[in-house]
Amino acid sequence: MGVEMDPLLHAWSYFRRRKFQLCSDLCSQLLAKAPGDQAAWCLKIRALTEMVYVDEIDVDQEGIAEMMLDENAIAQVARPGTSLKLPGTSQGGGPSQAVRPLTQTGRPITGFVRPSTQGGRPGTMEQAIKTPRTAHTARPMTSASGRYVRLGTALFEYIFHHENDVKNAIDLAAYATQHAQFKDWWWKVQIGKCYYRLGLYREAETQFKSALKQQDMVDTILYLAKVYSRLDQPLTALNVFKQGLDRFSGEVSLLCGIARIYEEMNNISTAAEYYKDVLKQDNTHVEAIACIGSNHFYSDQPEIALRFYRRLLQMGVYNCQLFNNLGLCCFYAQQYDMILSSFERALSLAENEEETADVWYNLGHVAAGIGDTSLAFQCFKLALTNNNDHAEAYNNLAVLEMQKGRIEQARMFLQTASSLAPHMYEPHFNIAVLSDKVGDLQRSYMAAQMSEAAYPEHVDTQQLITQLRQHFARL
Repeated sequence: MGVEMDPLLHAWSYFRRRKFQLCSDLCSQLLAKAPGDQAAWCLKIRALTEMVYVDEIDVDQEGIAEMMLDENAIAQVARPGTSLKLPGTSQGGGPSQAVRPLTQTGRPITGFVRPSTQGGRPGTMEQAIKTPRTAHTARPMTSASGRYVRLGTALFEYIFHHENDVKNAIDLAAYATQHAQFKDWWWKVQIGKCYYRLGLYREAETQFKSALKQQDMVDTILYLAKVYSRLDQPLTALNVFKQGLDRFSGEVSLLCGIARIYEEMNNISTAAEYYKDVLKQDNTHVEAIACIGSNHFYSDQPEIALRFYRRLLQMGVYNCQLFNNLGLCCFYAQQYDMILSSFERALSLAENEEETADVWYNLGHVAAGIGDTSLAFQCFKLALTNNNDHAEAYNNLAVLEMQKGRIEQARMFLQTASSLAPHMYEPHFNIAVLSDKVGDLQRSYMAAQMSEAAYPEHVDTQQLITQLRQHFARL
């Protein structure tokens, strides 16, 4: 006869193996027999929390509720390099917009997708206000998530993460702080997290600062910098990070936080230097490798970018985006033997239609680069079949239609592209050139002005506007 494992130890074994549902079910059976078993209650709460746990430091997506109901006032005309919300005040130091595309927020496309860099928003107001989030972080477990010493701390995490009930969570944290005579830094951090979730950023700042006075912790520094980033004070956030580096020298999360802020401020060269510092401390940091590789690619160094992406492949990163980037790097580095196999692998690994559309769009670029315009046309059509809102594919289809002499079809594609992505300068400029060729000078001038507003340094747009103004002056 075999010896049966103690049910509580069996549940703990499930928890350690991340089989949280089995752990929760076994704890429920124990509690049915002994409702007062605190150990079983604590373990069940932890298991339920881990099912939906998300590290608040990493995942920060500003939804439609935060955007519409934000009452924090910022300067309308911020000084250069002091704002994250006004792309016009960004610093230089990287490839131009003609080489490195921008997102809808006016920032360059980053090498690593983070919630704060995506253009997506929650579909409805209700989803933005109250939705338990289930994403997991790439960061290791830290003190903010690893402190489950007492039932009270586990209960707070359960209420905050699983139930998403911030009101009761902050009440519990306030009572616990009062019971600890305001000397427990951990509870102050939890109150700050609740205030942040409620949009009370100044109150959250006060709690985090108070916690730092009692105990220096990397997590608390990251939370405080996150508050300043949401308040559109990137320079203050940078100072917080740098003060943290004085106390925690070489801390990867702090170095990465500095690099992210510089990247959001369009200071790409400084961001790349900090990402290199990250790799000196942790040479397997996926975000740093991806961002440096992306920077080399847009700096016309595809061979070096290829080395970084191959390093990611060696580390076990195996997804559509990586093979998509490998295919592009191989094409621009003239390693033609690997192009099609990389894109084929990317297509097979695509998880949704948007990823498939991006692969077909890049294949269209490859086809246009080798002069096969008919294949390029088919690839861009396939991109639109998978994602009907792909503005870049509409723009490139319009260029191909212009080459075939189909003016009206090209105009229709360009108008669609400009309406889908008003932040892109290419559709506006192409409309201006097309209208100028057919003699519609007024429409050409209006489109050229929109192109200049999207990309003020574009020389061809400036020349076209000058030419049109000279023509209007002669009338």
